[in-house]
Amino acid sequence: MLDWLPILVMLVVAVGFALASLGASYILSPKKATPEKLAPYECGIFPEVEPSQRFPVKFYMVAMLYIVFDIEIIFLFAWATRFNDLGWFGIAAISIFTFFVLETLYYVWKKGVLDWNIPRRERYFKEELQEVA
Repeated sequence: MLDWLPILVMLVVAVGFALASLGASYILSPKKATPEKLAPYECGIFPEVEPSQRFPVKFYMVAMLYIVFDIEIIFLFAWATRFNDLGWFGIAAISIFTFFVLETLYYVWKKGVLDWNIPRRERYFKEELQEVA
């Protein structure tokens, strides 16, 4: 039981630090909103013109996909460094993991998340063909 004492102490310190930080930010933060905080951008710079269109969600989707595949590379690197020790169990585990990641890539590819050129999408050609007919 004495071996777990450092982990328990670290857990108490981490939770204590988190609670102290939240409490300090609540106590020290201003309670009354200033005009700068109520502005459209918190940096205080007013936009000269409003954007003509909304920011597409695809940028965020690609960012999340980047993170997923980046984490896959980290797991593959860790697996490769211990390849000899893991044996067939490691090969089976990484095969299942890679299958699900590739299945995710196939899904987002078919959904059109990775297609940035909107006029070239097949569904837009179908709509144009239906309008002509």
